[in-house]
Order: sequence, then C-alpha cells, then structure tokens
Amino acid sequence: IWNEQRKLLAAWRFQDNVEALIFSSFTIILCLKLSSITNAMRSKPNFVLLMADDLGIGDIGCFGNDTIRTPNIDKLAIEGVKLTHHLAAAPVCTPSRAAFYTGRYPVRSGMDTSVGPRVLMTLGGSGGLPRNETTFAKILQTHGYSTGIIGKWHQGLNCETRNDHCHHPLSHGFHYFYGMPFTLVNECQPWSHSPFYARLSSYLGISKNFLICFVLFSFLFFLNWFIRYGLKQYWDCLVMRNHEIVQQPMDIQRTTLQILVEAHQFIERNKNTPFLLFVSLLQVHTPLVSTEKFIGKSKHGIYGDNVEEMDFMVGSVVDAIDHVGLKDNTLIYFTSDQGGHLEIKDGGSQTGGWNGIYRGGKGMAGWEGGIRVPAVIRWPNVIVPNSTIDEPTSLMDIYPTVVHLGGGELPNDRIIDGRSLVPLLKNQTSHSEHEFLFHYCGTNIHAVRWHQRESGAIWKAHYMTPVFYPEGAIGCYDIIICACEGKHVQIHNPPLLFELSSDPSEAKPLLPYSEPKYEAVISRIDLAVAEHQKTIITVPQQLAPLNNMWKFWIQPCCGKFPFCWCDEASSDQKS
Repeated sequence: IWNEQRKLLAAWRFQDNVEALIFSSFTIILCLKLSSITNAMRSKPNFVLLMADDLGIGDIGCFGNDTIRTPNIDKLAIEGVKLTHHLAAAPVCTPSRAAFYTGRYPVRSGMDTSVGPRVLMTLGGSGGLPRNETTFAKILQTHGYSTGIIGKWHQGLNCETRNDHCHHPLSHGFHYFYGMPFTLVNECQPWSHSPFYARLSSYLGISKNFLICFVLFSFLFFLNWFIRYGLKQYWDCLVMRNHEIVQQPMDIQRTTLQILVEAHQFIERNKNTPFLLFVSLLQVHTPLVSTEKFIGKSKHGIYGDNVEEMDFMVGSVVDAIDHVGLKDNTLIYFTSDQGGHLEIKDGGSQTGGWNGIYRGGKGMAGWEGGIRVPAVIRWPNVIVPNSTIDEPTSLMDIYPTVVHLGGGELPNDRIIDGRSLVPLLKNQTSHSEHEFLFHYCGTNIHAVRWHQRESGAIWKAHYMTPVFYPEGAIGCYDIIICACEGKHVQIHNPPLLFELSSDPSEAKPLLPYSEPKYEAVISRIDLAVAEHQKTIITVPQQLAPLNNMWKFWIQPCCGKFPFCWCDEASSDQKS
C-alpha cells in the first residue's frame, strides 16, 4: 500500500512540476511578448508639431532677422535642420491647415473656395473638415499613439446642432483638445484696426461708428448682422477643453499662459507611451495681444513683442520634452501656416509680418512671400545638427512623414499630395520627391513650381497675380487680403516665368523672346496642370456661402443661448 501511495505521490509531484513548468514557460513567453511590445512602442518616436499663425519667414533669427530675438527657434535650427524652401499649400489659415492635417491640397476636401471668404468666418457656420478625411492623428491613434492638439483649430465645429461637434478635433483622431475651436480675430480684443470693418467701410464708404448706428436703427434688415458681428467676441472668442466650453468670451493673455500649462501636462501624462502633440500657437495673428512679460520688450512694437513671446512658448515646450528625458526619441517640428500679413496696420504703421526677400504675403497664393514659411526640425541622432535642406518641401509632407515613422500606412483610397521627408532627413537622398507643386488661390491655380531635377532649376509660372492697391503698394490695402479672381487679379497670357534658384525674390520675369527655354518650360508646366486637374474630384464646398453663414441654432454656447457667458476654473483633466 505504501509503495502504491509513494508512486501516486510521485505522479502528483511530477504532474505539479509539469504544470509549474508549463505555467513558468507561459509566463516567460508572455513577459517576453509584452517586453517586445513595450520596446516596439518605445522605439516609435514621439512627435511635437508647433505651428505659428501668420508668421513671416523673415521674422526669425535663423532665417535672417537680426533685430527680433528668437533664441529658442534658433537653437532648434542649430540642433536640427532648417528647411529653407518650405511651402504652405494655401496662403490663408483654414485651407492651409486642412492640407497640413490631411496631406492633400485643400481643394480635394472642399476646404477652399473662390466664392466669398477663403476661411471659416464663424463658429456658427456648418462648414468644416469633412469626417471622411483621414488626418495623421487618426492614423497614429490606431497605432498606439496618444494624440493631442492644444491651441487653434479653425477647421469647423458643428454641422446641424449646437453640440453635434461633427468637425471637432476629437472627431478627427485627437484624444485631447484644449484651445480655440475658431481663430483669433480682432474683435476678441478690439483695437483701432479691424479688417472686418475696414472691408465693410471700403465697400460702403462709411465709418465704423456710422455702420454700428445704421445696424442698430435698421433693426429688421440688419438684425442678423448685428447679432452676428456686434457680439462676435462672445460668439467666436471662446476656449474649449475636449467637448466642454470653459471660457466664453476668452481672455487672450490667460489663454496664452494656459496653453503652456496644458502642453506641459499633456507631455507629463503621456511620457511613458508614444504621443503626438500639436501645439497650434495663437501668435502672431492679430490682435497681437501679448502677456505683460513681453509688452514693450522688442524693437518692433506689438508685433515684435508677440513674435518674441511665441519664441518663448516654443522654448518652453521643447524644455518640457527635454526635462522628462524624451529629447532623443522626439521629433520636433516648427513652422507657420502661411506668410506674414502685410496689410495689417495700426494707426497707420505696419504691424504685420516680414517675409524677407520674398515678394507678397498672406492671401497671395503665387508670390513666395505668401507661401514660403520658416521650418525647423530637430530629431537627435537622426538629423545632422546645424544642417540645411534647400529642396522644395511642403507642409503636406508632415502627413506621410509622421504616418511612416509612427508605423502607419497611407490611405490607399485617395490621393496624398505630400511626400515623406524621411529620406531627406536621413540623408538617403539629396532631392525632394516633389517635381511639381501647384499653388492654389481658392479653387484657382495661380502658379505652378517645377523642380527640374536633371538641371537643378526651379521654374515657377504665374498664371494670375493679385492687383495691388494703391498703385505701387506691396499688398491689397483696399480689401485687406488679396482676392483670387475678378477685378482683383491680373491674368497673364503668356504666363510670368521665374527661375527661383537664381531669382528667389521673383524680381526678373523671364520673357518669351529673351529666354530660350521659355516655351519648353511653359509647355511642360501646362501639361502638368492638365494632368493634375484630371485628379481633382468635385466634392461639397465647405466654405460655400451657405456653409460659411452664421446660424444661431448651431452657435456654440456655454449658457442658455443667447446668454453665452462662462469662465470655469482650469483643472487637470486627463486625456
């Protein structure tokens, strides 16, 4: 009996040992698997994308400015690479940012127009980035990234009701949002120059005060106008955290400081997982409100103060990355959404940006000053420090770049116009993948750039250019932002032609009778335009007048409409 019991006990022990061995093996395999997943996640770079608003390429020290102090952006350039031929896909905010988010010309998503304003004019409109567009955030979200946007959105909010949030950042792949769903406008903090009233005054020939009185006393006819524009500060100048309005109307100085707090908190919360953070700065869009620390500190008035504050904010975000030990595994990108706004004045003096040697500015789709923007990328141990890329690149290129590096794949059901910057950043090639870049003003192609690789020439043909006013001016001071068609543009037939490698300021047009290559170059560009236009599919126009019109029933409101006033204390909320 004892022998049988010993045999049975031995069998049990053997079985226990086998089970323990199996369990241990399973545990080891599971740990190795989890470890490999963790290592794979850690090997993915983080992305911090910073975008200024209306910043001129000539406003930054590392791009030639020696009077405005931008030490933090200059340091990024020293530690990384400077892109000297970086181009916006549009010369105004809404379409340029739509192209940035989607990697596609804005005409493909319906986020541009030649009929009426080329930007979203109100939070109470129904236009916005369509839900069927796939942003880089949406792709990275599905590959384990925490995604956040802090600052300006300006891609729409609602479609049919006050809280449907169909165009909200959280509907486009972002886990977290804090900031302005709209954009800064002068009415957020009125000053002596308002483009809105300037435009009306130029059309109607009346003063601002008379206009307000006329609106008030012509109640029936102008009721909608008064509610919409007389209370613009309350309707559009608001701050949201995710889906909740936390301040309406906003305090610009307080929001500026809170943007930094939110950026630091997002980095701290997500430091142990891959993340993409887009810091969409409010600077340097009018009304150029700076915090007390920067008021009167620059040599260039309120604009210079705002630029120097913007540089400080860039440095603060970069320091937050370095402080948590993520410097070596984080790609940091800084740029502007388009060129500086030349026509902005206050009291008769110039208050807009400076675009350096480049002709034109914000709103001008063809001239370099409207679309050539500063750009710097830092990525330690990958990018050669203090280097330069002079090849033509685009804001649209960020889309395939972050998708590729984040382990995602580009959508195969649509055309992506951006090209990955990775080969250029890693010195795997010396040439940009862009052969042609099309410069839209609204839905019209105003100019085309041809990078002729075999010769190294960069040709640029202008089919239309804006008519400057007054004569001899450098901008459209009568209508504040240059228009895209009609009496406000000059059609060129034959087109104006420039070779940008030798004439980057577009000062000397090449003439058909003096440039031997003129006909061949224009013929090749014309063919490229025809081929490109075949790829453009008609889609709903998000900026059409009906979509861009204020509708009281979809106007966001933190109170009981129309009493939209609130100011909730900031709180640390996790994404």
